[in-house]
Amino acid sequence: MISTSSILAAIDAAEAEVGTRLFDRFPAKGIRITPAGARFIAAATRMLVAENEFARATGDISTRLPKPLRIGCFGPLGTLLMPHLLRRFTTGEPATEIILMEGDQNDLRNWLVAGEIEFAVLYEGEIIASFSPTPICRIPPHVAMSTEDPLAGEPAVHLDDIARRPLVLLDQPETAPQLLAIFRIFAEMPPISFRARTYGAALAAVAEGFGVSILNLKPLSRLDTDHSSVVRKPIFEELPAAKLVVADLYGEEKPAFLCDFIEVFREYVREIGPTGFSITMPERREGLLLT
Repeated sequence: MISTSSILAAIDAAEAEVGTRLFDRFPAKGIRITPAGARFIAAATRMLVAENEFARATGDISTRLPKPLRIGCFGPLGTLLMPHLLRRFTTGEPATEIILMEGDQNDLRNWLVAGEIEFAVLYEGEIIASFSPTPICRIPPHVAMSTEDPLAGEPAVHLDDIARRPLVLLDQPETAPQLLAIFRIFAEMPPISFRARTYGAALAAVAEGFGVSILNLKPLSRLDTDHSSVVRKPIFEELPAAKLVVADLYGEEKPAFLCDFIEVFREYVREIGPTGFSITMPERREGLLLT
């Protein structure tokens, strides 16, 4: 971890180099970026991207699997998907250290720009729209509820009925506002009883009776939090589906290892089919595969 004194010394050196203040300092209150500082950071970000692209263009990574292999993913996917998928991808490869960095869309964008990860697996969104996203599949939302809920025996549930129950919100910066917007459009706003940053915590809260939760990806391996006291139900209304993508900075000239990963990912979702990764009405399964 970089010390505070080292960070301040670097700021002082940068300000001396450019001849102006990049940050205003406020005793006991921290620092605030100046307009000149904002321009400096924007220029530095562009330089880092260019340096990263140069290294990728000249390095010997077009055919080799990087060691270690640094991958980013949307937080919940780290538990639901990535270990199983990466096991399939690395089967037959020499021993490879995998560094999986889980975060929200802002984290993933920053890690891609800084070259800290080779690619990211996440849901499509505005933040990563410029990062050459490769579509894999579409995943409609479904409901997780207690087996004691009166609706637990129904084949599917209406959004209006869900809105009358306390909501356990998977509180991720980009997906939570989209979910709440769905309620505003299609039904009334439910009372939020529990906010969780991880999929496992949200599911555990449902199991403990805090309310229902709206989720997307069906777990591809058993979770400790997937209690027998929780059931998953499709939603009658046809709501916007999340699009699962692989994002990178390579554009059209992807290295071989990334092309191989994308193909393994696509083969996997084709193999398990929509019933393997989603919970939705049977008539909506067609069109979920995008490969």
